[in-house]
Formats: sequence, structure tokens, C-alpha cells
Amino acid sequence: MATLTFPPAAPALLDVVGTDAKFPVRRIYCIGKNYVAHIIEMNADERDPPVIFMKPTDAIVKNGGEIPYPVFTTNFHYECELVVALKSGGYNIPQAEAESHIFGYAVGLDMTRRDHQAAALAKGLPWEVTKGFDHSAPVGPITRVEDCGILKTGHVRFSVNGQVKQDADISLMIWKIDEIIAKLSEQHRLMPGDIIMTGTPAGVGAVVTGDVLDCHVDGLQPMQVRIGAKAA
Repeated sequence: MATLTFPPAAPALLDVVGTDAKFPVRRIYCIGKNYVAHIIEMNADERDPPVIFMKPTDAIVKNGGEIPYPVFTTNFHYECELVVALKSGGYNIPQAEAESHIFGYAVGLDMTRRDHQAAALAKGLPWEVTKGFDHSAPVGPITRVEDCGILKTGHVRFSVNGQVKQDADISLMIWKIDEIIAKLSEQHRLMPGDIIMTGTPAGVGAVVTGDVLDCHVDGLQPMQVRIGAKAA
């Protein structure tokens, strides 16, 4: 057995509603610009191929956790969205078979350094610095498909300090969940443990230290996280 130079990082594990089981996260795929109203507020075009980016698994913050206000930004934004968790995968998954690979669903936040995203977009640069930083992927407990069914409708509601900021139905997604899974599998071999952040509706905005963020999707367990002091 190989000797490790230092202890490996702990795996990212999400709770599964109604069980003691844990869902081990392998990869976090994210879909950008997937609601028309959000595309309009971001001055982008409708029905382009889905924007795909990734976050590291150690960016996950669980329900009840704290997100330190990140370094390297003065415009820290929330994006509340439905998260899809996969139990199986593969390459080139037919759209008609995509839903059979879903383990369950959760609520999540795609936290964003918006100031640097704008600069990256203007210069055609990668998004990693704007999306893939520490604590940028809060995800709530997963509700299994057998407990909630295949989700095609359901409101996404998000509030800051009790004030509603986002309220839209997942039926308004431009790229539906089965399309997203099929499209992702054209470029990546999807695997058990992958989760997909499916895009945010309109109403994104900035948060500051002390804000309490509440995320809801109909039929799923809600998530609450708090913005902490600036990361050291």
C-alpha cells in the first residue's frame, strides 16, 4: 500500500432525506443561462447551447452552514437553483433515457464573484475564478426520486433575510433536465455521484456578511445558510 505524503481530504457527502445514507459527490456540473428572464437580466441570447462549467467538490457547504464572504470580490452574488443528483451515467445518454439516471434532487446555490465574472466575459476568459472558489457551492439534503417523483414543475423560491428575491417555476427552464443530462454526456462521461446545478431564474443580487439565505424548491427539503465574515 502506498504511503501518503499527507492525509487526503475528506470526501464531500450530502445527506439523503429520510435515511442515514450519505451521497458521495464526485463532480459538480453547473448550467448557466437557463431561464429566459435571467438571460435578459444578464444581457445574453436565448436558446444558445447550454453554458457548462464546474465547481470543485470541496466547495460544498451543507444546510445550516456558513459561507465566509470570499476574498477577491466586492460584489458577491447568490444564484438559487434546482440540483439533480445522478445514480448512474455514461457517454451519449439518449434524452429519452436521461431521467432513469437520476437519484434525486436538492436545492443549491451557485455563489458567484460577479465583478470578476463580468470582466472574464468581456475578455473571453475562463470562469473558474468567478465560480469555482472556496464555499461557492451550498447544497441541501437530497430527496430521492422514489420519494418525490420526477420533477418537471415546482417553484424555486429564494429569500435574503426573509425578503423574497427569486420566485420562478422549474418548468420555465430553457434546457430541461433530460436535455441537460443528454447534452452533458456528449462531452463528459457522467458517473454515479455527479450532481448538476441546473441554472438560476431571474432576481440574482448581492449579499453581505450577516445575511441569512433561504432556498426552497417545492417538494424538497429547504436549505438555509449564512454569510460569514470575510475569509482570512
